[in-house]
Amino acid sequence: MLQLRAELERLGVAADLHHGYGMALLSVWVDLVVWSDGFRFLWWGGGISEATGRRTYIVHSTGNPAATARRIAQRYADLRREQYVR
Repeated sequence: MLQLRAELERLGVAADLHHGYGMALLSVWVDLVVWSDGFRFLWWGGGISEATGRRTYIVHSTGNPAATARRIAQRYADLRREQYVR
């Protein structure tokens, strides 16, 4: 999670790191929190399942934090843009 946080910082995205009880969280923006159990990263991708009405999540392996950071940075940009449109 430290590597992901560093990659996000390189992309200009600040995040607060919280950890404990076998999980780590990066708080990036409203509706953008990244969870990790050490094997994968998960975050809400912005979609809602038509079948269940629940949020759909993006899952990435922890093996490539740079690629994961790019996807999270894009979601961050989308959320910021949505906030200013409202």
